[in-house]
Amino acid sequence: MPLHVTPQIEIQDWEMTEQFVRASGPGGQNVNKVSSAVELRFEAERSPALPGPVKARLRRLAGRRWTKDGAVVIQVSEERSQTRNREIARDRLAALLRAASVAPKKRVKTRVSANQKRKRLEAKKRRAEIKTLRNPASFR
Repeated sequence: MPLHVTPQIEIQDWEMTEQFVRASGPGGQNVNKVSSAVELRFEAERSPALPGPVKARLRRLAGRRWTKDGAVVIQVSEERSQTRNREIARDRLAALLRAASVAPKKRVKTRVSANQKRKRLEAKKRRAEIKTLRNPASFR
């Protein structure tokens, strides 16, 4: 079943691989028998669903989860249930891809108005005058 990220981005099943491993933590004796933790691997670099700029932002956002061969690896072992861990991993991947799909806003340069510059300089002069008046007359 494909993973719907945004109306434009849909990740197919063949782009993701899941591996189930044994998880540490709660589970009693069952923890040694059942592989409930999931490791979701998404081949981002080779994905036809992602445009170039989104891949670049994803690489930056993924950080240590990005592998040398261009895959994003998400590990989840929060729940005792394998299916629940699988859902959490898919949700996290979708959230990461949604964050990468949002283009950052361009910074608009602003200028300080001439009036503001004048006011700032006048305030500095007033402050300097107050400080010089505090000094004894011999230093003026």
